[in-house]
Amino acid sequence: MNIPFDITGITIRTGRLLLRPWQAEDLDDLYEYASVDGVGQMAGWKPHSSKEESAEILKMFIAGKKTFALEYQGKVIGSLGIEQYDEKQAAELNDFKGREIGYVLAKDYWGKGLMPEAVRAVIDWMFEHTDIDFLTCGHFVHNRQSKRVQEKCGFHFLKYIVFETILGTTEKTSLNILYRSDWQKAKGSE
Repeated sequence: MNIPFDITGITIRTGRLLLRPWQAEDLDDLYEYASVDGVGQMAGWKPHSSKEESAEILKMFIAGKKTFALEYQGKVIGSLGIEQYDEKQAAELNDFKGREIGYVLAKDYWGKGLMPEAVRAVIDWMFEHTDIDFLTCGHFVHNRQSKRVQEKCGFHFLKYIVFETILGTTEKTSLNILYRSDWQKAKGSE
């Protein structure tokens, strides 16, 4: 089952990043990366066509209180959400407590190890500060970059699901999982 989650007041620092709640002042940075072709499609949404569209998404991020802004060198370059997993598609997990991680990174910052750094930090925070049993994370089967991020962060294949995008398409998706026990073992071996 999905646990409640609210990022109000939570900031997480890594070696290079600050993960924090979104602010109204982040609009230009959001539009800059979300309007680039190839970014949103990796997560099932089309590039933002206007700053007004980005403003609506920003309002959702702020009101939803579940999505971190990824700040790098004073600029927001992506987002990382602590989403509700689909309890119908993963009914086998409903006796346990969890959430799903979803993320997007500006194209100019791909391949620099920033997203695994952010995801690891959020994983650690979630297992250290909440009583969740697992985190899920998915990627479209053709999205090799996202697959590598999840592998680097300790996620293991759970099953294939079909994801309906806001573009009206369906994507075969690899749903991956990280159990608290696996995270604890990995932390113990560091």
